Amino acid sequence: MISVELATVLRDSGLPWRPALYDVFFIPDRGLDDRVFVLSDMTVDVQRLAGGAAITFNGAVEWSLDSILHGEVVWLPTEAQLRALIGDRLMALTRDEGEYVCAVDLGREIVEYRDRGASNAYGQAVLALLEFELLEPLRPERDAVGPFGRESQPDYSGF
Repeated sequence: MISVELATVLRDSGLPWRPALYDVFFIPDRGLDDRVFVLSDMTVDVQRLAGGAAITFNGAVEWSLDSILHGEVVWLPTEAQLRALIGDRLMALTRDEGEYVCAVDLGREIVEYRDRGASNAYGQAVLALLEFELLEPLRPERDAVGPFGRESQPDYSGF
């Protein structure tokens, strides 16, 4: 997962985000910095009951943060979303001496971005594309990534 520090830099640098189902984010400066949230259409909890654990389906969580403005949260793009943002400019992701190396075509040259985590290497590349105004925005209909992989809504039509 991309670091919260790099995700914050991306947000502050103007990375566009249209919140979509299964996107991951965190809420800074509210005592929730260490919690990660997922946009979902249903809340599922584990409740401890006398007979054991029960999985419960709820419409709202107990502590209920009623709402928060889009600009007050920080999107944590997934590795797949970061790759989609880089698009055709991605030349390779390799490993070198314990680091991931993300090679990106910036038009004039191919530049490498390194980090111990693949998501942060991709994130650094996205930041460069933002700075050079070369970033292609995500299109949810094309780039949706959910718990079922590339598609955020599985096809159950055959059932």
